[in-house]
Amino acid sequence: MLDLRRLHVLQEFTRHGTIAGAAAALGYTPSAVSQQLSTLEREVGTSLVDRTARSAELTDAGRLLAEQAEQILAMVEAAESVIAAQGGIAMGKVTVSAFPTAAVALAPLLAQRMREHDGMQLVLRQTGEGGGTRLVAGGEVDIALIDDWSGLRPDSGAGKLRHYHLLHDPMVLAVPGSHPLADTERPVVLERLRHESWITAPHGEPSRSATDRLLADAGGAPTAAWEFEGLGTILSLVERGIGIAAVPSLALASANGDLVFRRLPGTAPARDVYAVARSTRVRRPALNVTVQALYHAATEIRRSLDTAMDDVAS
Repeated sequence: MLDLRRLHVLQEFTRHGTIAGAAAALGYTPSAVSQQLSTLEREVGTSLVDRTARSAELTDAGRLLAEQAEQILAMVEAAESVIAAQGGIAMGKVTVSAFPTAAVALAPLLAQRMREHDGMQLVLRQTGEGGGTRLVAGGEVDIALIDDWSGLRPDSGAGKLRHYHLLHDPMVLAVPGSHPLADTERPVVLERLRHESWITAPHGEPSRSATDRLLADAGGAPTAAWEFEGLGTILSLVERGIGIAAVPSLALASANGDLVFRRLPGTAPARDVYAVARSTRVRRPALNVTVQALYHAATEIRRSLDTAMDDVAS
Protein backbone atom coordinates (compact mmCIF):
# COMPACT_ATOMS: atom_id res chain seq x y z
CA MET A 1 0.00 0.00 0.00
CA LEU A 2 1.30 3.45 -0.90
CA ASP A 3 2.20 5.71 1.99
CA LEU A 4 0.47 9.10 1.77
CA ARG A 5 3.36 10.94 3.37
CA ARG A 6 5.76 9.61 0.77
CA LEU A 7 3.33 10.57 -2.01
CA HIS A 8 3.38 14.07 -0.54
CA VAL A 9 7.19 14.06 -0.68
CA LEU A 10 7.01 13.03 -4.33
CA GLN A 11 4.52 15.82 -4.96
CA GLU A 12 6.86 18.40 -3.42
CA PHE A 13 9.80 17.07 -5.43
CA THR A 14 7.70 17.44 -8.58
CA ARG A 15 6.67 20.96 -7.61
CA HIS A 16 10.19 22.22 -6.80
CA GLY A 17 12.23 20.12 -9.23
CA THR A 18 15.06 19.35 -6.82
CA ILE A 19 15.58 17.29 -3.69
CA ALA A 20 16.93 20.38 -1.92
CA GLY A 21 13.83 22.39 -2.89
CA ALA A 22 11.50 19.66 -1.66
CA ALA A 23 13.46 19.40 1.58
CA ALA A 24 13.21 23.15 2.19
CA ALA A 25 9.45 23.11 1.52
CA LEU A 26 8.84 20.17 3.82
CA GLY A 27 11.27 21.14 6.57
CA TYR A 28 13.26 17.93 6.03
CA THR A 29 16.91 17.34 5.28
CA PRO A 30 17.79 16.47 1.66
CA SER A 31 18.93 13.06 2.91
CA ALA A 32 15.50 12.41 4.46
CA VAL A 33 13.73 13.36 1.23
CA SER A 34 16.04 11.09 -0.76
CA GLN A 35 15.35 8.22 1.64
CA GLN A 36 11.59 8.73 1.41
CA LEU A 37 11.74 8.67 -2.39
CA SER A 38 13.88 5.52 -2.32
CA THR A 39 11.37 3.83 -0.02
CA LEU A 40 8.55 4.83 -2.35
CA GLU A 41 10.45 3.31 -5.27
CA ARG A 42 10.69 0.03 -3.40
CA GLU A 43 6.96 0.16 -2.66
CA VAL A 44 6.01 0.57 -6.32
CA GLY A 45 8.79 -1.70 -7.61
CA THR A 46 10.24 0.72 -10.17
CA SER A 47 12.53 3.72 -10.46
CA LEU A 48 10.80 7.05 -9.97
CA VAL A 49 13.77 9.41 -9.87
CA ASP A 50 16.75 9.43 -12.22
CA ARG A 51 19.67 10.51 -10.05
CA THR A 52 23.05 11.78 -11.21
CA ALA A 53 25.95 13.26 -9.27
CA ARG A 54 24.60 16.77 -9.82
CA SER A 55 20.86 16.45 -10.38
CA ALA A 56 17.74 14.35 -10.04
CA GLU A 57 14.65 14.26 -12.24
CA LEU A 58 11.51 12.17 -12.53
CA THR A 59 11.41 9.13 -14.74
CA ASP A 60 8.37 8.46 -16.90
CA ALA A 61 7.00 6.26 -14.12
CA GLY A 62 7.74 9.00 -11.62
CA ARG A 63 5.80 11.59 -13.62
CA LEU A 64 2.87 9.21 -13.95
CA LEU A 65 2.79 8.48 -10.22
CA ALA A 66 3.18 12.19 -9.41
CA GLU A 67 0.07 12.96 -11.47
CA GLN A 68 -1.84 10.23 -9.68
CA ALA A 69 -0.48 11.34 -6.30
CA GLU A 70 -2.01 14.79 -6.75
CA GLN A 71 -5.42 13.25 -7.38
CA ILE A 72 -5.06 10.75 -4.54
CA LEU A 73 -4.10 13.39 -1.99
CA ALA A 74 -6.94 15.67 -3.15
CA MET A 75 -9.42 12.80 -2.77
CA VAL A 76 -8.11 12.05 0.73
CA GLU A 77 -8.54 15.71 1.72
CA ALA A 78 -12.09 15.71 0.33
CA ALA A 79 -12.91 12.56 2.29
CA GLU A 80 -11.50 14.08 5.47
CA SER A 81 -13.68 17.15 4.92
CA VAL A 82 -16.80 15.00 4.55
CA ILE A 83 -15.97 13.04 7.71
CA ALA A 84 -15.25 16.27 9.60
CA ALA A 85 -18.60 17.66 8.45
CA GLN A 86 -20.34 14.61 9.89
CA GLY A 87 -18.39 14.86 13.12
CA GLY A 88 -19.00 18.57 13.62
CA ILE A 89 -16.76 21.46 14.56
CA ALA A 90 -15.46 19.87 17.74
CA MET A 91 -13.32 17.45 15.69
CA GLY A 92 -11.41 20.34 14.15
CA LYS A 93 -7.77 21.26 14.41
CA VAL A 94 -6.83 24.20 12.19
CA THR A 95 -3.29 25.33 11.46
CA VAL A 96 -2.88 28.93 10.30
CA SER A 97 0.27 30.61 9.02
CA ALA A 98 0.56 34.39 8.91
CA PHE A 99 3.09 37.04 7.99
CA PRO A 100 4.34 38.82 11.13
CA THR A 101 2.21 42.00 11.16
CA ALA A 102 -0.97 40.01 10.53
CA ALA A 103 -0.07 37.50 13.22
CA VAL A 104 0.49 40.22 15.83
CA ALA A 105 -2.58 42.27 14.86
CA LEU A 106 -5.12 39.49 14.35
CA ALA A 107 -4.03 36.78 16.81
CA PRO A 108 -5.70 38.25 19.95
CA LEU A 109 -9.04 38.84 18.20
CA LEU A 110 -8.89 35.48 16.43
CA ALA A 111 -8.16 33.62 19.67
CA GLN A 112 -11.02 35.41 21.41
CA ARG A 113 -13.50 34.26 18.76
CA MET A 114 -12.16 30.72 18.54
CA ARG A 115 -12.59 30.24 22.29
CA GLU A 116 -16.35 30.18 21.69
CA HIS A 117 -16.01 26.71 20.12
CA ASP A 118 -15.12 24.04 22.65
CA GLY A 119 -12.96 21.24 21.35
CA MET A 120 -11.34 23.17 18.52
CA GLN A 121 -7.58 23.51 18.42
CA LEU A 122 -5.94 26.46 16.70
CA VAL A 123 -2.24 26.52 15.79
CA LEU A 124 -0.88 29.87 14.54
CA ARG A 125 2.56 30.05 12.94
CA GLN A 126 4.47 33.05 11.65
CA THR A 127 5.74 32.69 8.10
CA GLY A 128 8.16 34.73 6.05
CA GLU A 129 7.33 36.67 2.91
CA GLY A 130 5.71 34.49 0.27
CA GLY A 131 5.83 31.31 2.32
CA GLY A 132 2.16 31.03 3.26
CA THR A 133 0.78 30.12 -0.15
CA ARG A 134 3.43 27.43 -0.56
CA LEU A 135 2.55 25.90 2.81
CA VAL A 136 -1.16 25.78 1.92
CA ALA A 137 -0.50 24.35 -1.53
CA GLY A 138 1.69 21.67 0.02
CA GLY A 139 -0.93 20.78 2.61
CA GLU A 140 1.30 21.76 5.52
CA VAL A 141 -1.15 24.34 6.91
CA ASP A 142 -4.91 24.74 6.51
CA ILE A 143 -5.06 28.51 6.07
CA ALA A 144 -2.43 31.12 5.25
CA LEU A 145 -2.69 34.86 5.74
CA ILE A 146 -0.89 36.51 2.85
CA ASP A 147 -0.44 40.04 1.58
CA ASP A 148 -0.64 41.11 -2.04
CA TRP A 149 0.57 44.46 -3.39
CA SER A 150 -0.56 44.02 -7.01
CA GLY A 151 -4.08 45.41 -6.54
CA LEU A 152 -5.42 42.56 -8.70
CA ARG A 153 -7.83 40.41 -6.72
CA PRO A 154 -7.64 36.70 -7.51
CA ASP A 155 -10.76 34.68 -8.32
CA SER A 156 -11.81 33.56 -4.83
CA GLY A 157 -13.07 30.18 -5.99
CA ALA A 158 -10.80 29.31 -8.90
CA GLY A 159 -8.29 26.48 -9.05
CA LYS A 160 -6.81 24.56 -6.17
CA LEU A 161 -6.70 27.53 -3.79
CA ARG A 162 -9.53 29.71 -2.52
CA HIS A 163 -8.82 33.31 -1.53
CA TYR A 164 -10.86 35.19 1.08
CA HIS A 165 -10.31 38.95 1.09
CA LEU A 166 -9.93 40.21 4.66
CA LEU A 167 -8.86 43.85 4.47
CA HIS A 168 -7.30 46.65 2.43
CA ASP A 169 -4.16 47.98 4.10
CA PRO A 170 -2.88 51.37 2.86
CA MET A 171 0.53 52.70 3.80
CA VAL A 172 0.84 55.49 6.34
CA LEU A 173 3.70 57.74 7.36
CA ALA A 174 5.49 56.91 10.62
CA VAL A 175 7.43 59.69 12.31
CA PRO A 176 9.05 60.05 15.75
CA GLY A 177 7.20 62.07 18.35
CA SER A 178 9.88 64.77 18.17
CA HIS A 179 9.50 65.26 14.40
CA PRO A 180 7.76 68.44 13.10
CA LEU A 181 5.20 66.23 11.30
CA ALA A 182 4.16 64.81 14.68
CA ASP A 183 2.30 68.10 14.98
CA THR A 184 -1.02 67.19 13.37
CA GLU A 185 -1.61 70.83 12.45
CA ARG A 186 1.14 70.53 9.86
CA PRO A 187 0.02 69.09 6.53
CA VAL A 188 1.87 66.13 4.98
CA VAL A 189 3.29 67.37 1.66
CA LEU A 190 4.76 64.68 -0.57
CA GLU A 191 7.23 66.98 -2.32
CA ARG A 192 8.87 67.78 1.01
CA LEU A 193 9.23 64.19 2.15
CA ARG A 194 12.09 63.31 -0.19
CA HIS A 195 14.32 65.71 1.74
CA GLU A 196 13.82 63.64 4.90
CA SER A 197 16.04 60.82 6.12
CA TRP A 198 14.16 57.61 5.23
CA ILE A 199 14.24 54.13 6.67
CA THR A 200 13.11 51.53 4.16
CA ALA A 201 12.96 47.80 3.62
CA PRO A 202 15.66 46.29 1.36
CA HIS A 203 15.30 46.23 -2.41
CA GLY A 204 13.18 43.35 -3.64
CA GLU A 205 10.63 43.47 -0.82
CA PRO A 206 7.09 44.54 -1.82
CA SER A 207 6.90 47.29 0.79
CA ARG A 208 10.13 48.77 -0.59
CA SER A 209 8.66 48.90 -4.09
CA ALA A 210 5.60 50.66 -2.66
CA THR A 211 7.83 53.18 -0.86
CA ASP A 212 9.78 53.80 -4.06
CA ARG A 213 6.52 54.53 -5.91
CA LEU A 214 5.50 56.92 -3.14
CA LEU A 215 8.83 58.77 -3.34
CA ALA A 216 8.62 58.89 -7.13
CA ASP A 217 5.36 60.82 -6.69
CA ALA A 218 7.24 63.08 -4.28
CA GLY A 219 9.82 63.94 -6.93
CA GLY A 220 12.43 61.20 -6.75
CA ALA A 221 14.68 59.23 -4.43
CA PRO A 222 15.27 60.60 -0.92
CA THR A 223 18.44 62.51 -0.18
CA ALA A 224 19.25 59.97 2.55
CA ALA A 225 17.97 56.44 3.08
CA TRP A 226 18.72 53.55 5.39
CA GLU A 227 17.78 49.96 4.57
CA PHE A 228 16.72 47.60 7.34
CA GLU A 229 14.89 44.30 7.27
CA GLY A 230 11.85 43.78 9.47
CA LEU A 231 9.01 46.16 10.25
CA GLY A 232 9.70 46.00 13.99
CA THR A 233 13.28 47.14 13.41
CA ILE A 234 12.18 49.95 11.11
CA LEU A 235 9.65 51.28 13.64
CA SER A 236 12.16 51.11 16.49
CA LEU A 237 14.59 53.23 14.46
CA VAL A 238 11.86 55.73 13.61
CA GLU A 239 11.00 55.99 17.30
CA ARG A 240 14.64 56.80 18.04
CA GLY A 241 14.60 59.67 15.57
CA ILE A 242 16.84 58.06 12.94
CA GLY A 243 14.38 58.83 10.16
CA ILE A 244 10.82 58.44 8.90
CA ALA A 245 9.16 55.51 7.13
CA ALA A 246 6.11 54.51 5.12
CA VAL A 247 4.56 51.39 6.63
CA PRO A 248 1.31 49.43 6.22
CA SER A 249 -1.38 50.76 8.54
CA LEU A 250 -1.66 47.30 10.11
CA ALA A 251 1.59 48.17 11.88
CA LEU A 252 -0.37 50.51 14.16
CA ALA A 253 -1.85 47.51 15.94
CA SER A 254 1.55 46.49 17.31
CA ALA A 255 3.36 49.84 17.51
CA ASN A 256 4.60 51.07 20.87
CA GLY A 257 6.55 54.01 22.14
CA ASP A 258 6.82 57.58 20.89
CA LEU A 259 5.53 57.18 17.35
CA VAL A 260 3.02 59.22 15.35
CA PHE A 261 1.27 57.91 12.24
CA ARG A 262 -0.05 60.27 9.57
CA ARG A 263 -2.26 59.61 6.58
CA LEU A 264 -0.50 60.08 3.25
CA PRO A 265 -2.09 62.54 0.82
CA GLY A 266 -3.74 61.24 -2.33
CA THR A 267 -4.04 57.54 -3.03
CA ALA A 268 -1.42 55.88 -0.88
CA PRO A 269 0.22 52.60 -1.97
CA ALA A 270 -1.61 49.70 -0.36
CA ARG A 271 -1.72 45.95 -0.03
CA ASP A 272 -4.60 43.53 0.34
CA VAL A 273 -4.65 40.83 2.99
CA TYR A 274 -6.15 37.44 2.13
CA ALA A 275 -6.82 34.16 3.85
CA VAL A 276 -5.92 31.30 1.51
CA ALA A 277 -7.06 27.67 1.80
CA ARG A 278 -7.07 24.60 -0.41
CA SER A 279 -10.38 24.18 -2.22
CA THR A 280 -10.57 20.54 -1.15
CA ARG A 281 -10.55 21.54 2.53
CA VAL A 282 -13.08 24.35 2.63
CA ARG A 283 -15.97 22.02 3.52
CA ARG A 284 -14.45 21.29 6.91
CA PRO A 285 -16.63 22.98 9.54
CA ALA A 286 -13.59 23.89 11.62
CA LEU A 287 -12.01 25.63 8.66
CA ASN A 288 -15.18 27.56 7.90
CA VAL A 289 -15.44 28.64 11.53
CA THR A 290 -11.83 29.86 11.40
CA VAL A 291 -12.41 31.82 8.19
CA GLN A 292 -15.45 33.51 9.70
CA ALA A 293 -13.45 34.34 12.82
CA LEU A 294 -10.77 35.87 10.59
CA TYR A 295 -13.41 37.97 8.82
CA HIS A 296 -14.68 39.30 12.15
CA ALA A 297 -11.16 39.93 13.48
CA ALA A 298 -10.15 41.77 10.30
CA THR A 299 -13.29 43.93 10.38
CA GLU A 300 -12.67 44.85 13.99
CA ILE A 301 -8.99 45.65 13.48
CA ARG A 302 -9.79 47.74 10.38
CA ARG A 303 -12.38 49.71 12.35
CA SER A 304 -9.94 50.35 15.20
CA LEU A 305 -7.17 51.41 12.79
CA ASP A 306 -9.48 53.81 10.96
CA THR A 307 -10.53 55.32 14.28
CA ALA A 308 -6.89 55.72 15.32
CA MET A 309 -6.04 57.42 12.04
CA ASP A 310 -9.12 59.66 12.21
CA ASP A 311 -7.73 60.97 15.48
CA VAL A 312 -4.64 62.11 13.58
CA ALA A 313 -5.27 64.64 10.81
CA SER A 314 -3.57 64.01 7.49
